[in-house]
Amino acid sequence: MSGDTKHTDGGGEKHSAEVPSQQKSHTPSDMTTAAISKADQTCNEHVMSFQGMSPEAVKAMNKKLLRKIDIRLLPFLIVMYLLNFLDRSNLAQARQGSLEADLGMGSTDFNLATSIFFVGYLLMQLPSNMLITRLRPSYYLTGAMMLWGGVSACNAATHNLSQLVVVRFFLGFVEAPFFPGAVFLMSSWYTRAELTRRMSYFYSGNALANMFGGIIGAAVLGNMDGAQGIAGWRWLFIIEGVITIGVAFIAAFVLPDYPATTRWLSEEERQFAAWRLLADINESDEQRARTVWDGVKLAVTDYRLWLFVLLQHLSLLSQTFQYFFPSIVATLGYGKIESLWLTVPVWFATFLISVCVTWTSARTEDRAIHIFCLMLVAAVGNAIATATISTGARFFAMFLMPMGAVSAYQIIVAWIANSFPRPLVKRSASLAIANMIGNTASIYGSYMYPASAAPQYVPGGSTNTVVCVLVGALALALRFLHKRINRKLEEAEVEDANNAAAGISETTDIDRRAVGFRYVY
Repeated sequence: MSGDTKHTDGGGEKHSAEVPSQQKSHTPSDMTTAAISKADQTCNEHVMSFQGMSPEAVKAMNKKLLRKIDIRLLPFLIVMYLLNFLDRSNLAQARQGSLEADLGMGSTDFNLATSIFFVGYLLMQLPSNMLITRLRPSYYLTGAMMLWGGVSACNAATHNLSQLVVVRFFLGFVEAPFFPGAVFLMSSWYTRAELTRRMSYFYSGNALANMFGGIIGAAVLGNMDGAQGIAGWRWLFIIEGVITIGVAFIAAFVLPDYPATTRWLSEEERQFAAWRLLADINESDEQRARTVWDGVKLAVTDYRLWLFVLLQHLSLLSQTFQYFFPSIVATLGYGKIESLWLTVPVWFATFLISVCVTWTSARTEDRAIHIFCLMLVAAVGNAIATATISTGARFFAMFLMPMGAVSAYQIIVAWIANSFPRPLVKRSASLAIANMIGNTASIYGSYMYPASAAPQYVPGGSTNTVVCVLVGALALALRFLHKRINRKLEEAEVEDANNAAAGISETTDIDRRAVGFRYVY
């Protein structure tokens, strides 16, 4: 398997290979017919020149373009995701302050406040990713970011559980557009091989958010509690919300949209950006060719999507511990502020491991085996944390849990994006559906760690031990499925070639994409 170097996709619907001259992706909706014709003519001229370029010239131009894209796209997406995850998980740090006492919360009220976030989050997932195909992603994503920064700051104004639940619900609602939207935007710029590695950089925002969450939480709760008559946990929400709004305002002027509509690229660079994606997939990324609901239909009728949905769902279930991680670390017997500091090295190690394994995943052109091995690491961590009360052993296990589960998840997300690249509306729908249904795991998973189960949290730890093994097994099953389909595709291509040589016009009826197309595994 040559992995991402082949024409690979998880399509499932029939398509003929489109020639580059037909590329019309992401044309602004208000462009006149005359302007469209002129753009197509310019595109054709550039495509002819790209096809005639030497491999060395293509490589040089590709390197120059990627440098521009990486500088303008990746840093802000990483910081935005860091703040996105920080604003949803800072409730765990606030709990180490006087949050529960000030709001009169009972034993399972914190679990309710955690899970209700995902109800709002799920309701907005699919509508959001359908809208992003018709709007400017730079404004849409940053607009959502400003909203969630403001709503997150409103946590500081709550005075009882009911108010907190309402704020958390709407926080999930306005945070929903970002993650699938950001993955969708990256998949509109990067080839599959490029996307896998850059997804590791992007998803590193998860581990970094938890790491900085521990640092900021310890600093604010330890030094600002009671400042200006305001509790430390309220300051935590205010400070992080204001930072989020400020970053969103700057990002609105920096983030690109799509290759064909990005103004800081020259006309030649815009066409080259679109052409190289076409060369990678061998199909155009047409925006106008299909409606939003066509994309939904294409996605839900591809049976492989539901296997990936299950994979993502179970993977997210295995990570629910992170919303209670400061409380879990606190069971080691240290104070609340000290416990926040102890979470920092765990998440820094997770960050390093996640970047390394995604690099090796791209380098070895493997997905499933990496996921399987990492989930075994997470399973061992959960088992140790549940089975012993030894402080040293349990702290070691707390390293293994996120290092395995979080690192595996970022490979899973990239795998899904790789497996449904075209057409644009199908890719958007697939990412949204997988993320939407996948995150339902956090609604009920939040109840696996009740305060009454401390210090070993047997319900959550034992369940996640089994779930981690299931995720690894499902990844291997998808690997074998893709290998089997690839063999059928190869056989069909040979048969078609033989028919053509014999002058027979018939082609095999296997559901496939362009010649040479293969699934990633």
